[in-house]
Amino acid sequence: MIIGSEYHFKSSSISVGFPSIGKTMSSAGSGRGKPKAVKSTSRSHKAGLQFPVGRIARFLKAGKYADRVGAGAPVYLAAVLEYLAAEVLELAGNAARDNKKNRIVPRHIQLAVRNDEELSKLLGDVTIANGGVLPNIHQHLLPTKKGKGDASQEF
Repeated sequence: MIIGSEYHFKSSSISVGFPSIGKTMSSAGSGRGKPKAVKSTSRSHKAGLQFPVGRIARFLKAGKYADRVGAGAPVYLAAVLEYLAAEVLELAGNAARDNKKNRIVPRHIQLAVRNDEELSKLLGDVTIANGGVLPNIHQHLLPTKKGKGDASQEF
C-alpha cells in the first residue's frame, strides 16, 4: 500500500520511508490542462438517505400542492418516508421469521401493521391486498375453564 512517499507493508512492521521532494502524488503534473471535474453528489447522499430527494422534490412541484417548495421540504419528506418504510419492513421481517419464511409477503405486512398500535392507527383505513385478517376469537366463544378439584384423578 502506498501512502504519500512511504511504502507500508501489511504483512510485517517494516516501513521504508523516502524523503519527500515537495510534491505529493495528487498534485504532480496538475499545472496545465483542464482541472479535473468534481463529481456531483446527490441531495439524497448529502442527507444520508436512500429515498430520492430530487424525485420527491419534482413530485411536490408537479403536484401543485403549493406555489413554491422550500429546499428542506423534500429532504424532510424523504427522511420521514424512509423511516416509515424501514419500520414496516423491520416488523414485517420479524413476522416472516416468526412464520419460518424467508420472503416477506403481503400477509406479513398486514400482521406487522395491525399488531403495532401506532402503525395500525396510521393505516387504519388502508386495505392491504392479500393481507388477510388478524386471528381473533371472541371471549364469549371460548370454552369456560372448570375450577380445580371437580375432577378426581384417583387411579
